[in-house]
Amino acid sequence: MSKSAFSERDIGVKSPATISGQLRILNNRGLVIEDLPAARRTLETVNYYRLVHYFAVFLDEMGEYYEEGTRFTDGVRLYDFDRKLRSIILVSLEEVEVAARAAISNYHSVKYGATGYLNADSFDRRHNHKGFLHKTQHMITKNADLTFVRHHNNKYGGSFPLWVLMEMFSFGTLAVFYGDLKVNDKKEIADYYYGHDYRNVENWLENLAILRNRCAHYNRIYGNPLPGNIRGGESQTTSSVFEHMLALKSLHKGNTLYETSWGQAFAEDMAKLFADYADIAEPSALGFPDDWSGYFATQAE
Repeated sequence: MSKSAFSERDIGVKSPATISGQLRILNNRGLVIEDLPAARRTLETVNYYRLVHYFAVFLDEMGEYYEEGTRFTDGVRLYDFDRKLRSIILVSLEEVEVAARAAISNYHSVKYGATGYLNADSFDRRHNHKGFLHKTQHMITKNADLTFVRHHNNKYGGSFPLWVLMEMFSFGTLAVFYGDLKVNDKKEIADYYYGHDYRNVENWLENLAILRNRCAHYNRIYGNPLPGNIRGGESQTTSSVFEHMLALKSLHKGNTLYETSWGQAFAEDMAKLFADYADIAEPSALGFPDDWSGYFATQAE
């Protein structure tokens, strides 16, 4: 493509800056860069736009300059804190997501049959069945190279029982599937597997799916409010990470695969993370109260 073609496309877009230029911009806005070579190496491996999103936490009230004394390494440490935080959250979400797949597919398959999901009558009337079927076919096509998908395509003519199909569901698709079930089915699943109001379970799955996507796409979690509100929240900050983790605890069933309870493991991991980054990250920025660990001392029944 010619140079002129790029110029036409980039009209109205900021001009790219070299790494030296990026460092000058940060320095002109008051950021202290103590080790220039190290800062250059960082920007060679972490995109400037991604990293500056963490530096934004240290901007003054006007949002133009960094607070006095803010160092480049402060932003890098916050970035590292957030990276480790996302890992802890994703591990925590995995068990709940896998268990929810099992709970929902087991219930639906027994009541409506292995491929009962193909019948619109197995869902609530608000369910967009045509769109759902299109999405499931796209998932099957997209994952055609997976062993279990090839097996069902070759041996069963492309017929997929729900418990197999759900292995291709994203957390978001899983949440929508549950939300589209008939109210009575949602109630029975919520009562039997979770012991909570089905409206809470639906809300928690929806919100945790958003959190999962934020983590999976490496979005900043620290000091970045999440959308939505958690039903039954225990604080006024119902979009905080803390409230999301309380919702996750409510959905977590004791897993015999692990000797340590989820609540204990999570509390220990978070306590260490907060201690290691006490100079840069505050639990309150994630909605964690001073006595937060007590909320996870016992595993949800």
